[in-house]
Amino acid sequence: MLPQAQAETLLKADNKTGYFGVYLAHLGKPKPYQARVKRGGNKVSLGTFATAEEAALCVARTPEGQEAAKRAAAAPPAPPLTSEEARQQALAEGLTLLKADNKTGYFGVYLTNPGRSKPYLAQVKRGGNKESLGTFATAEEAALCVARSPEGQEAVKRAAAPPPAPPLTSEEARQQALAEGLTLLKADNTAGYFGVSHMPGQPKPYQARVRRGGNKVHLGSFATAEEAALCIARTPEGREAAQRAAASEEQGQSQAPVMPPGAVLKEEGTVPPMPPDAYVKEEEAAPPMPPGAFFKEEERSVPLGAVIKQEEVAPPMPPGAFFKEEGTVPSKPPDADVKHVVVVEEEERADGVAKRRRTK
Repeated sequence: MLPQAQAETLLKADNKTGYFGVYLAHLGKPKPYQARVKRGGNKVSLGTFATAEEAALCVARTPEGQEAAKRAAAAPPAPPLTSEEARQQALAEGLTLLKADNKTGYFGVYLTNPGRSKPYLAQVKRGGNKESLGTFATAEEAALCVARSPEGQEAVKRAAAPPPAPPLTSEEARQQALAEGLTLLKADNTAGYFGVSHMPGQPKPYQARVRRGGNKVHLGSFATAEEAALCIARTPEGREAAQRAAASEEQGQSQAPVMPPGAVLKEEGTVPPMPPDAYVKEEEAAPPMPPGAFFKEEERSVPLGAVIKQEEVAPPMPPGAFFKEEGTVPSKPPDADVKHVVVVEEEERADGVAKRRRTK
């Protein structure tokens, strides 16, 4: 042992170097031994050394090494438990040695050092990192150590929970939402539902996610989009989104659409609905005629000598004139003569020969 180590404790350990925090990391090099401690959840290298004792001295001078030495000096380590003793101790403490489908047969137990006195490692995941709980002579003793940890007890609770329900079909999910009074909120995305995304090629291709506290939270994977939408609908975020959608729809229905300028209201039953490409043709009234204006009649060609008959408005009668009633002959003066006037009217026939007609 180094002279400097006489007043300090080089903590022994059951590993290849024989010392706590010392590892044979660079075999064949001048300084093959590395000193390491765990600080703040991370492994920190303290340097490399020519001998294991020198590396152990470096570890012993650290707060982590001194704390480990205090723990080791507090009580002598208990003798290793046999497999049966570990089972009986777990039963006495009301703990469960959780089975697992791995080489050791127990949750959190790994065979890391075959051939050594304590080949079984107890390990849990804590704070996102793997945490070693120690090495043990039997798998059952390592499983007992895991069962005493919070992570081991939580794993036992999960294993004791009822098995997950079989996946729901699309129709079953709709019926379940109806029974619970929930809304499977539609959305314009590939899955068709709010908070549901489609990941093709997976056994459960529909993922349910919500935004919670500014972060996206994954709620699980599902066989159908409707089952994922049902999971969303059960969350506070899904209920709030459904309420917002319902309020927006009610507000849209309560407000009348804005009418374009010049539009008129159509009374129900007066005018049938027009097809999309139809238009309204309005008949316009003739504008008022200016003073002195007159209508221009269409002119026709009249044969030579023909008399044009046209109904005209009688001009104003001169003073002393009188109306002649139809069929009444006015009395003649005693000395008046009757004069017969013959008017010849000529019409053109279809064969071009003029047809004459006399009128007395």
